[in-house]
Amino acid sequence: MDKDLLLAWWEEGVLTVPQLLLKKYKQLGLNETELVLLLQVYSFLKEGNAFPTPEDLAGRLTIPESMCVSILRRLIQHQFLSIEEGEGEGGILYEKYSIMPLWAKLADEFIYEKKQDELEKSVNEETDLYTTFEQEFGRPLSPLECETLAMWIDQDGQSSDLIKAALREAVISGKLNFRYIDRILFEWKKNGIRTVDEAREYGRNFRKSSKPQAEKPKTTNPVPFYNWLEQ
Repeated sequence: MDKDLLLAWWEEGVLTVPQLLLKKYKQLGLNETELVLLLQVYSFLKEGNAFPTPEDLAGRLTIPESMCVSILRRLIQHQFLSIEEGEGEGGILYEKYSIMPLWAKLADEFIYEKKQDELEKSVNEETDLYTTFEQEFGRPLSPLECETLAMWIDQDGQSSDLIKAALREAVISGKLNFRYIDRILFEWKKNGIRTVDEAREYGRNFRKSSKPQAEKPKTTNPVPFYNWLEQ
């Protein structure tokens, strides 16, 4: 008997509700009653009833039929729900509900949220980039230097991490100036280098292939560097 009850419960099916809908229905402009009514319409659709009546819906809710009519009207007016025309056997036309407008609004909200997250991340990265440069230079950047940084990001499509890697290369080489850093980024871009790991590998390969230098006093920096301005 218990098994039969379990199978009967399973045959009722499962209604999948997007987690994002439960998180964002308020931002979409829905209240709890409207949300549950929409979910009931969705449930009827899944059961094969394409056009549940207000009476059908009220039978599953704690609100009267008249309120169901009012809410359905509002949901349609605000494009959370739509009524479409279907065609059955023998070419008989019928009306049916569609909740695709709700999914479309939810998709728009999801895309907007992702864009906002990306924008916030980009702003934070740029702020961190400017701070890093000012720390290395030991002074605030000039308007022209700020414009150059923005050009590397917006026009050249360089990532913040790669620009920082070029800055580190300039520091190691003892040539801390924007012209030198710009040349590094130009050479990397010309050679298809797009990540920090690729830049490091490129530098290692250069240092391995560089000609041995004459022995210098111990006080001299033993790390060979690449003079990008001579290219």
